[in-house]
Amino acid sequence: MVICSALGLHEFYRMALPGRSGGCSLPTGCGALLPLLFYYGFGAQAPAFLTAATLAIALFYLFSVNDLKTSATEFALTVSGFLYVPLLLGHLVLMRELPHGIQWIFLLLLLVMSGDTGAYYVGRSLGRRKLYPLVSPNKSVEGALGGLGGSLLGALVAGGTFFPELTVADCFLTALVIGPLGQMGDLFESLLKRSFGVKDSGTIIPGHGGILDRLDSILFAAPALYYYAALKGIS
Repeated sequence: MVICSALGLHEFYRMALPGRSGGCSLPTGCGALLPLLFYYGFGAQAPAFLTAATLAIALFYLFSVNDLKTSATEFALTVSGFLYVPLLLGHLVLMRELPHGIQWIFLLLLLVMSGDTGAYYVGRSLGRRKLYPLVSPNKSVEGALGGLGGSLLGALVAGGTFFPELTVADCFLTALVIGPLGQMGDLFESLLKRSFGVKDSGTIIPGHGGILDRLDSILFAAPALYYYAALKGIS
């Protein structure tokens, strides 16, 4: 998660702040440390860490002004990236520490991957109505519904194989909540890329783009599933 956070932040800042890419090492380094706080049980100190990082970033921009007209935007984008990538991704570390943490993580991956697969094939074969053409012209309402069905199938497979502690109600709830959140995470990253004028977040994965292109759904889905799992408290 440390490596993924660092790579994801690097990609985000390269898209959002191409003129500041050399000055983003501070927030990238701080962001990469956040999953370590969660891993070593210092999650309660995360607000203090985020506060200190925000102040450090603010001071950095205060004393390294390139253009007064863009300084506020640069600061906002830097803090946004810091919250978007490592804070959301760090919930995977928290999830791992829960009872049946490995099973919850595999459930998350199965929900997202089966949802992506269902959306792709149903959208390709039956897609007619555009879902959100302003952000993602190729996605359809039919594909989104197919993704929801794929997530439900994935949850039921998890409950019937490696995660028998899941009830049928758990399968339906996680599919109906986590599945759409994963799709919205994908849409949100598409919004960012269109806003920044890039096709892919990076080139680290040949043929698939960057690390953010692979993690966009998980970024939105992981926190929601973590809090569901924590509240449910399967033991």
